[in-house]
Amino acid sequence: MQLDGIRVVDLTRILAGPFCSMFLADLGAEVIKVEDPEGGDPIRSQGEEQNGFSLYFASFNRNKRSVTLDLRREEGKAVLRRLIESADVLVENYRPGVLDRMGFDRETLKTLRPDLVVCRVTGFGLSGPYADRPAFDFIAQAMSGLMSVTGEADGAPMRVGPPISDLVAGSYAAMGVLAALIRRGRTGQGEEVCTALTDSMVSMLAFMATNYFATGKVPQRNGNDHGLVAPYGLFEAADGQVAIAPSNDAVYAKLLAALGLERLREHPDFITNRDRFERRTAINAEINQVTRTRGIDHWVSVLNAAGVPCGKVLDIGQVFDDPQIRHQQMRLTIDDPKHGPLDVLGFPIKFTDDPCRVRRMPPDLGGDTSAVLSELGYDNESIQALRASRIV
Repeated sequence: MQLDGIRVVDLTRILAGPFCSMFLADLGAEVIKVEDPEGGDPIRSQGEEQNGFSLYFASFNRNKRSVTLDLRREEGKAVLRRLIESADVLVENYRPGVLDRMGFDRETLKTLRPDLVVCRVTGFGLSGPYADRPAFDFIAQAMSGLMSVTGEADGAPMRVGPPISDLVAGSYAAMGVLAALIRRGRTGQGEEVCTALTDSMVSMLAFMATNYFATGKVPQRNGNDHGLVAPYGLFEAADGQVAIAPSNDAVYAKLLAALGLERLREHPDFITNRDRFERRTAINAEINQVTRTRGIDHWVSVLNAAGVPCGKVLDIGQVFDDPQIRHQQMRLTIDDPKHGPLDVLGFPIKFTDDPCRVRRMPPDLGGDTSAVLSELGYDNESIQALRASRIV
């Protein structure tokens, strides 16, 4: 695997941090997830269960080992220090300053492991007027502007359904760790990487931000219409709605040909994309007049064959029954020897020669504590003493 030999100490919980460490684990790193002995990561008890195990936890904590440590007590911190000395990467998502107050400030971490890569996942960043605020995905979506441009034009601001800021910030964090490890390979030096939920969402504003920079006009909600291109969005079929995305003039011409609307190619109202954008209601009406005469499956077949991106709007159940998603193995069933079959999300990154795989089942809380402590040099008597005092 790509990250064989890399050890990651994972102090994160909930989603953004665990999503980062999951990527590293899927790429072959040894990820040691450090959890509180009293309940562990909160998402262990969230979401629906399969065979008594939270699939929410399972999907984002596969390929990891779990160690329980009471980091409020000095004996637990001593174990963490030994873990960090053995690590290449430390990932944490405490509020800024919390790890410092626990006795693990930047200088201490450098002393423990001079070439350590430290990754911090935060709500708003390590500094600034909001740095100490608590943050969750919903707050990041609201404060990044994402909600202001999501939803129907005459409706309220709307959140994106999945916890998108956690997932994007976690992805950026993993990307940052990989870049820092490459740099360490060249220089021998460690690095500190930070991503923030809100920054991550701001970075996703794409043309909505650049349009604002260029004009000073605040973008508005467009529902399913595109903010730059027309026609583009959901159109009426005889049995529902179909997504059609002719992203440029060449594809627009293919759409007109496939729909038998060639007469519109020279129509003065629709010559350029700007013309069509300014008369979006009119061009959409022309297309709907044709698309509503046949069903969704017909248009998906005809338009894709013509080179026009087109697809069904699938619900989650339909997604995981879709032949392409099944082919791409985006739903995996793993056979946990203790809990039985568990269904988890598949690997979004595909490698030809050395593919990602599930090497370790999602860990039980503290299931690897004794083994990891033994690897750190603790003898059985010391481990039992830590257990007796509830440090682990």
